[in-house]
Amino acid sequence: MTESLVPLRVAIVDDEPLARAVLREFLSTEPGVEVVAECANGFEAVKAVSELGPDLLLLDVQMPKLDGFEVLDLVGREVAVVFTTAYDQYALRAFEVHAVDYLLKPVSAERLSAALVRVRERLGRGERFTPPGMIAAARPPEGRAHRVLVRDGPRVHVIPVDKIDYVQAQDDYVCFRSEGKDYLKEQTLAETEAALDPAAFVRIHRSYLLNLSRLARVDQDERENRVAVLTDGRRLPVSRAGYARLSERL
Repeated sequence: MTESLVPLRVAIVDDEPLARAVLREFLSTEPGVEVVAECANGFEAVKAVSELGPDLLLLDVQMPKLDGFEVLDLVGREVAVVFTTAYDQYALRAFEVHAVDYLLKPVSAERLSAALVRVRERLGRGERFTPPGMIAAARPPEGRAHRVLVRDGPRVHVIPVDKIDYVQAQDDYVCFRSEGKDYLKEQTLAETEAALDPAAFVRIHRSYLLNLSRLARVDQDERENRVAVLTDGRRLPVSRAGYARLSERL
């Protein structure tokens, strides 16, 4: 089998049935391509990646519930992504987040074929897909996250930012504490801090970001280390630099 015929298992993700049908028809003429899923929204796409393990997502950008960049944030380390959209202003962001290609609607059969060649080349080189944090880096600088998405297998937890008590660094992950539960996500605390509103969240320690609205008071322990006491009674360490940042906000 030649490289051009390396099998590809594809999931089509688009909220428009006609757009999915067009892609499905084009793919039916491509040798070595199997459509393993058709998804009408981002939640279905995350479920398909988890349960079916496709090689490629043909992923619409503008969708209800989860947009294409949010889907990529959740699954991009596991699958190649080619974006499809009617809006060319997303092209730069698509490549900033390491999408394999970007197809402007209406998609032509020839352009789709060229994208599949690129996907096979990239898979053949064994390239790793979107690294953790790449999506946060591609967010427009004026944009602040209003919610956090955390994947748990085929499920996606949607956490409103104002429901987050604090964020803790844990090795290659961060842990979001919200409404009595912990949610782990693979990214750094610095990336998380960059996505959150600095007027609402402050770095109180190298391992902790605190939602200022959850702060009840700052105490000192028996060793004269400062401790942030939250409204629920939880106590978090405060470094000297963190205390200086807190003092500027209070």
